[in-house]
Amino acid sequence: MIILQATPLSQNFLVAVLEALILLAVAAYIGWWIARRQLAARIESLQADIRAKRADLDDCRRTPAPVAARAVVKKTTDDLKMIEGIGPKIEELLKKDGISTFAKLANTSAERIKAILDAGGPRFQMHDPTTWPQQSAMARDGKWNELKAWQDELYKGRLE
Repeated sequence: MIILQATPLSQNFLVAVLEALILLAVAAYIGWWIARRQLAARIESLQADIRAKRADLDDCRRTPAPVAARAVVKKTTDDLKMIEGIGPKIEELLKKDGISTFAKLANTSAERIKAILDAGGPRFQMHDPTTWPQQSAMARDGKWNELKAWQDELYKGRLE
């Protein structure tokens, strides 16, 4: 049977402590040196990535985006509350009936709009949509100044 016995490197306590400290210092230095080399390699890799990304960014800034790549947002609804006399609830009624743009409202007769309001219930029956198609036509055509001037003459969507 073999018995392993741990013996200090030196029989003198102070010398043994000094030897242990020296071994610890050497191990710490070797660990620091390895970590430093790995960190330097990682930093160089990141700097190369940054240079590549900057080059890509410079290329993007110099080259305009092709027309096909540009986002085209088609407006599917208009804010019908811009029309004098139409509030959020009436706008909701009109949109439920498929009238969601100024163009559709401009092409809808006042009688048809009145029928939509009547079907909405008694709280909507008092509204007069006579001017709404004309106002919508102005909004559709972008005549905002003329529309605003006319709306200043109207009271709740109707002529006073």
